[in-house]
Amino acid sequence: MTARGLIVSAPRSGAGKTVVALALIAALRRRGHKVRSAKAGPDYIDPGFHAAASGAAALNLDSWAMPPPLLDALLAEAVTAADILVIEGVMGLFDGIAGPPGRRGTTADLAARFRLPVLLVLDVVGQSQSAAAIVRGFATHDPAARIGAVILNRVGSERHRALVMEAIAELDPPISVVGSLPREEALTLPERHLGLVQAGEHLDLAVRLDRLAALAERHLDLDAILALASAPSGSSNADARVGLPPPGQRVALACDEAFTFVYPHLVEGWRRVGAEIVIFSPLADEPPPESCDSCWLPGGYPELHAGTLANAARFRVGLARFAETRPVHGECGGYMVLGEGLQDADGVRHAMTGLLGHATSFARRKLTLGYREARLTADSPLGAAGTLIRGHEFHYATLVTPGDDSPLAELTDGQGRPLGASGSRRGRVTGAFFHAIAQG
Repeated sequence: MTARGLIVSAPRSGAGKTVVALALIAALRRRGHKVRSAKAGPDYIDPGFHAAASGAAALNLDSWAMPPPLLDALLAEAVTAADILVIEGVMGLFDGIAGPPGRRGTTADLAARFRLPVLLVLDVVGQSQSAAAIVRGFATHDPAARIGAVILNRVGSERHRALVMEAIAELDPPISVVGSLPREEALTLPERHLGLVQAGEHLDLAVRLDRLAALAERHLDLDAILALASAPSGSSNADARVGLPPPGQRVALACDEAFTFVYPHLVEGWRRVGAEIVIFSPLADEPPPESCDSCWLPGGYPELHAGTLANAARFRVGLARFAETRPVHGECGGYMVLGEGLQDADGVRHAMTGLLGHATSFARRKLTLGYREARLTADSPLGAAGTLIRGHEFHYATLVTPGDDSPLAELTDGQGRPLGASGSRRGRVTGAFFHAIAQG
């Protein structure tokens, strides 16, 4: 089975890409299609909604952080297990960073590389005929990123819809409008500081997805959208599907509401080369299993559960014992938990595991966001000293006490500008705010 695919994108963030993508995925699944989905760029949260809507694991595709062979291999694997692939874009279609063509982290990079049509979602609030000028601009800006069709979002009335559609119908060459969604508050999803509230936290998620599927069936031309989809180009080198080597043969992976941010391609890549992943829950006061030979604390929302983690004595004692003989690594939220203390949003300080010397604060919030390339300064679970790792940072927490541990890596931003030393290492324990995606 080889899927045909398409990309859901928009001129900007906040135009409704996620809602449209979820409605489309859910509606196609309801029709009996075997759907796979992907999210462009570094995003942990949206793929969880994709997986719930499609009933299959979602993946990330990032043209800056992932080397081209990894991109091709991940996409090839996805399309062999489905008959339709829906990729949700990141930000606006052409938004990314300065860099060589094809490695800018844009949705357009993926459209060009895989030769997939773009379903452009237009939020038409506050405009009517001017929407046609936007479509014309996006259609001609880069011929390699082909606009296949348009969906109008947040349409105010039938007259509003007609005005927009009549203007777009005059474009030459023509671009079809394959649906229009009304302006409804019910179409929004709740958010918090790092994005949408996670899929697993919605007790009514199945109901929401059914509502979105029904919405797509009423307002989108699903037959036209299916006809638009095309077979993606790209290779299928199975050896390229491992983003990072596994940190051990049996990896203890923290997984609960405080530790959720781990990229599926990393975990699946570890399994593919023979590693075993053993799940445990710090929030349930579980230590890493003694049968494991490494421990990975991913990012997530420890600041929302700081009190519970501070009182999880079995977890803290067990993690310290584990770290005496085996490597422990923490990313972002995991890094915060490895420090001496964590200050929550109310300014209350909670003692953390103290395996590293820093302390963090969520009360003193400052957004840190962007692509990162890390050169490791010593051997660690991420790789050998000198290894280049590509990934990103996205957090509001700040370091209030840097500690005196040795740094884990030297960082540059996505355009190669030096950011200095980052992260911490002490004995077998390492951590950083940096999220790893793939070796550079």
